[in-house]
Amino acid sequence: MKMSKINVLSKDEIQAIHSASLELLSTVGIKVDAKDTRDLFQENGAEIDQITNFVKLPDSLVKEQLKKVPNLFRIYGADSAFNFEVNTCSTKFATIGTPVKMYDPTRKSGVRKSLLEDTIKQIRVVDCLEHIVNSHVDVWPNDVKYTAIHAHCMYQWAKNTRKPYGLGCYGKVASQDMINMASIVAGGDEELIEKPRLVGFFNPTSPLHLPQVMTNGLSIFAKYKQPTIIAPEALLGTSAPVTIAGLLTQTNAEILGGIVLSQLLNPGAPVFFGTVSIATDMRSGNSAMGSVETGIITAGIAQLARFYDIPSRGLGSVTDSKIFDIQNGFERLQTLMIAAQAGINYITCAGTYESTLVEALELLVIDDELAGMVRRALEGITVNEDTIGLDVIKKVATNTKKGVNYLGEKHTRKHMKNELFIPKLVDRNRRSTWAKKGSKDIITTAGEKVEQLLKSYEPPELPSDIERQLKAYIKEVEQRTYEFYKKAEGLSDKTVSLPVSDIKID
Repeated sequence: MKMSKINVLSKDEIQAIHSASLELLSTVGIKVDAKDTRDLFQENGAEIDQITNFVKLPDSLVKEQLKKVPNLFRIYGADSAFNFEVNTCSTKFATIGTPVKMYDPTRKSGVRKSLLEDTIKQIRVVDCLEHIVNSHVDVWPNDVKYTAIHAHCMYQWAKNTRKPYGLGCYGKVASQDMINMASIVAGGDEELIEKPRLVGFFNPTSPLHLPQVMTNGLSIFAKYKQPTIIAPEALLGTSAPVTIAGLLTQTNAEILGGIVLSQLLNPGAPVFFGTVSIATDMRSGNSAMGSVETGIITAGIAQLARFYDIPSRGLGSVTDSKIFDIQNGFERLQTLMIAAQAGINYITCAGTYESTLVEALELLVIDDELAGMVRRALEGITVNEDTIGLDVIKKVATNTKKGVNYLGEKHTRKHMKNELFIPKLVDRNRRSTWAKKGSKDIITTAGEKVEQLLKSYEPPELPSDIERQLKAYIKEVEQRTYEFYKKAEGLSDKTVSLPVSDIKID
């Protein structure tokens, strides 16, 4: 049988959190900055506090919108050949984080600012990996204009990977840019809607707040039915109650508020029931991403997602360590394994460390191997007449020849690849053999693997007309100012009507 899921909540406890979350939404509500979003809620039966901008959602509205959320969907790569299904039963592994620095052992600090070249390498390495199915804007290039990062990354996605891509819901303008560029690659809006290429990230601000930039972006992702992760980033004891039950109640309300909005914007828009919530280290006041509480919170979210029959997203392979030490190793495997055992359907953060602020391509390939190990563990034990192998046991056990064992048996050859996970980076040689091969640690071996992948990588062929359109789009984005974005998103006193490549956003 397959490995049993970790449950941290009973059925009654899940119901208690659900009921408390609905009470929060109906009596306190959730603060919504954008007037058009508040109006949309009000048109569908919500009550608005005109002074505080809190939107109170009646139970009936929440329950009705939850019925519209799909429990499975597919995500496609640029040319749609590579694709995978997201559902409430399977587990997929992906990247994500907010790295603004890269591991660099030549620097005294061990890190340096990340560059566009690093972004390209990360996208290419992910494209080569077996178990990690998706990349996102994981490496933020410091050598690119901040207001145009999304456009540059979309272009590099189209040029350097066959897998899907993910980006944050950073307002109407940037989100529409991403959609427009993905549409160019896909061959039109209809094809993009039919076969989504992008994963959006929508992060409610805890406690109980849907910020305007995020709701602006969600309106675009939902319109084009690109799967969007609704995931608060609450901290135990800081932006949420110190009790895990309290955090789960609050963040559940925040997630439900975001999901209701997505369905009001476009019924049937696919979403992930997500979390990036972690503990606060009470000694330093810093976040504790690699803590055991991260795993417990993630497990609770997995159960709530199953209660609502919505695919889940949670953290794995995360660590607060600043170097490649034992802490780095046990925290990343602990959070990864708990998330997988809890039944999270989309586990993210491969390749990062220092609370996802630093990227290491070496860790990326190591995490791919860890994902393979975890996947094997989840498969559990298959028991049938063939796997019990009674005949082969009798044969080998009763053979009187010296040195006879199971290695030469047909039964072993038949089952070894499915039964055993065979790592490519982990060293299991004896010390003498290990020494002859250079006494390498796993980081060195992983670095060599990265070099080999990048050296042999052959990027997908991007048609010249598509590349020309994407480059032209980047030039258009490069001309905008930060003040322009503020006005376009309604974040300043004066707003503008914004035409983006013949698509007008008001």
